Amino acid sequence: MQNERKVKNWIIAISVIIPVAVAVLLFMPAKVDVGSDWVYFLPHLNAVINSAATIALIFGLVFIKKKNIPFHKASMTVAFVLGAIFLVSYVIYHGAAESTSFGGEGWIRPVYYGLLISHILFAAIALFPILFAYYYGYTDQREKHRKLVKFAYPIWLYVTITGVVVYLMISPYYIH
Repeated sequence: MQNERKVKNWIIAISVIIPVAVAVLLFMPAKVDVGSDWVYFLPHLNAVINSAATIALIFGLVFIKKKNIPFHKASMTVAFVLGAIFLVSYVIYHGAAESTSFGGEGWIRPVYYGLLISHILFAAIALFPILFAYYYGYTDQREKHRKLVKFAYPIWLYVTITGVVVYLMISPYYIH
C-alpha cells in the first residue's frame, strides 16, 4: 500500500511537471544551443513515432476485444514506450528550435488552429489518465484499469492522430 502511494504521487508529479516544462520550453525567450541543425529532423521523427503509437494503440484495442491479454499488454507497452520517446524528442526540439508559424490561409487556417488547440489541451491532460491506466494494467488492477481506459484511451488516440495531422499541415512551412 505504501509503495502504491509512492507510485501514485510520482504519477501525479510527472503529470504536472511535464506539461509545465513543455509550456516553459515553448515560450522561453532564448533557445538552448545544441551545436547544429540536427534538431530540425525531430518533428519528422515525432510524426513517425506518433503514427507508430497510433497503430500500437489500435492493435491494443483489437487484442483486448479478442481477449488476447498478452498481445494487448505488449501493444500498449509499445505505445507507452513510443510516447515516452516522443516526449523526450519533443522536449529536445522545442528547447532548441524556434516554433514554426502556420502559413496556410483561408478556411484551412481555423481548421489547423482548431486541431492544434484541441491537440495541445488534450495532450496536456492526457498524461495523468494514461499513466494511471498503464499502472493499473501493469499491476493487474483490472477493474480500475477498465474504468480509466474508457477516458484515457480515446484521449490518447486523439492526441496521437491529431499530432500527425497537425504535423502534416505545418510541415510545408518548416524552415529546415
